[in-house]
Amino acid sequence: MSDNRSQRRRVNPAGEPEDSGIYNERILILVFASMNWDMRTLCRTASVNRKLRAVARRILWRELCVYRAPQMITALTDGSPSGRIGGGWQAMAKLMFFCNGCQSTRHFQVGEPESGHFVKTSRFSKTSGRSFLVKKCRSDLLYVSDPCEHPTGSDDLGLFRGVFWGFMKSRTRASLISRRVELEEGAMCPFCRARVWSMTAARLIPKSAARRLGSMETGLEYFVCVNGHLYGACWLVPLSSDEGEEKDCDDEDEGEDSSEEANRRFDGGDYFHRGNQIVINGSLNGLKYGLTS
Repeated sequence: MSDNRSQRRRVNPAGEPEDSGIYNERILILVFASMNWDMRTLCRTASVNRKLRAVARRILWRELCVYRAPQMITALTDGSPSGRIGGGWQAMAKLMFFCNGCQSTRHFQVGEPESGHFVKTSRFSKTSGRSFLVKKCRSDLLYVSDPCEHPTGSDDLGLFRGVFWGFMKSRTRASLISRRVELEEGAMCPFCRARVWSMTAARLIPKSAARRLGSMETGLEYFVCVNGHLYGACWLVPLSSDEGEEKDCDDEDEGEDSSEEANRRFDGGDYFHRGNQIVINGSLNGLKYGLTS
């Protein structure tokens, strides 16, 4: 009897074997690495039960972000990608791979709300990010994506997102605080569900942001949450070839564009180690698979 008892597998308080492979972090990391950290599969795995969701929150979202965007994550974590990041790794993964959609706000009106969706490719650039900072805040580090274009029947709607490094100590946050800008009533960050500031209300949107996006100065709005996530919308206007070649006079080190933005592209470059795409035909239904806050 004693031999039989000693051979029984240990169980944890939840009644599951302690060495169960499906909950072993090392095994899970190896499995997802073999799939090039497929976003859809990880979302579905995190939705199976509470324990897998906890493993995903503790380690898997971080590993996905580091694998997909190693240089950007290294910059955002000050060289320590194994540490913490503002708003959490789950929110960071969602920001990287999800266009959050758009609805009317007090400063920006749309005819019909646009649904969020997973994106096939994304490109984040700190050179573009400088265009979204007023001059006194240009020392902040901000990565911003290219706009995701949503046809509306007239002008195209462009939706973009971004993330600050060290937002708590940034000049942008200090400016918001010094100006006593109120947090936007009823608005929450689509990535981490934190309260947000309207940069339109704060009058902290530079003219260079509209030029970078290919929009009119009065045709855009963006928000920044207390964790440093940025999201916004603009009306995209057609550009002539001359306008497309015009440089943004407010941006510094503009010549960095060709190399810097190429390094931030999720389309089979440095961030896709095996040429795999981020998500295939994603939709809003993907939110149920572990990306909700």
